[in-house]
Amino acid sequence: MENFQLQILGCGSALPTKQCNQTSQILTIREKAFLIDCGEGTQRQIRKYNVKISRLNHIFISHLHGDHCFGMMGLITTLGLLGRTADLHIHSHNDLEKILRPLIDYFCQGMPYHVFFHSFNPYHHDLLYEDRSVSVHSIPLKHKVPTCGFLFSEKEKDNHMKKEMIEFYQIPVKEISSIKKGADFVTPEGEVIPNNRLTTPATPPKKYAYCSDTTYIENIIPIIENVDCLFHEATFLQEHLPRAKETMHSTALQAATIAKKANVKQLILGHYSARYEDVSELLAEATSVFENTFLSEDGKIFCF
Repeated sequence: MENFQLQILGCGSALPTKQCNQTSQILTIREKAFLIDCGEGTQRQIRKYNVKISRLNHIFISHLHGDHCFGMMGLITTLGLLGRTADLHIHSHNDLEKILRPLIDYFCQGMPYHVFFHSFNPYHHDLLYEDRSVSVHSIPLKHKVPTCGFLFSEKEKDNHMKKEMIEFYQIPVKEISSIKKGADFVTPEGEVIPNNRLTTPATPPKKYAYCSDTTYIENIIPIIENVDCLFHEATFLQEHLPRAKETMHSTALQAATIAKKANVKQLILGHYSARYEDVSELLAEATSVFENTFLSEDGKIFCF
């Protein structure tokens, strides 16, 4: 598996269609799974696409519109029925706990695991989560309700050790970890072997930015600049720009413009309006501005 793997569980917007479930996706980073948004039917999509959720410990909810969070209660209940014992952490606007906690207390008595809520201010660009391999920051967006996206950043990795150098200098195992982190090696005779002779540079860390739902907003560009992959909502075509402005959503052309100005490596479109039976028009519009653009589809996997 790639270090970063994104699977789309739902690429639609408020009205689900036969082709598009409501918004949800799962990001796997070095064997850790993160669920991003949880529209109605997400747990069914997880089972439909055989998504492994044993390592799912953190859920990030961008905002409190139903197509992004109505699937939470069902998922929480099902995890209990499956015998989950590990704690589950939900990162969201603080109103989500006010909504879900009474339901959990009523319907999930005796559940074998605990649910913890971590609130954030969607108007601030803050660190929301961090462990040894990844950090997650919020991306303030502009929508009808308080909304933010999420920037997942892989931590810097250690340099790669040259196996032939280990053998040549008879480097003890206990020294290898510090050498990978940049230390030189001193032989028993006192000779200093520089680190760049012993290692090759680490693989550059990856970044993924998730931006849904939002009107066109250039304030996010410094935050998402140069990311390996950007998911940006593309609810409408440019011909429906007045409707996009009214609902505070983006067009495919606007998503592509953000991607180009932020110099991202690839763009994934999603959150399609149910009015479009053929979303290839959205792709055509976006690629006219930013060529390396792809359409999200329910079940589709992106590796980067």
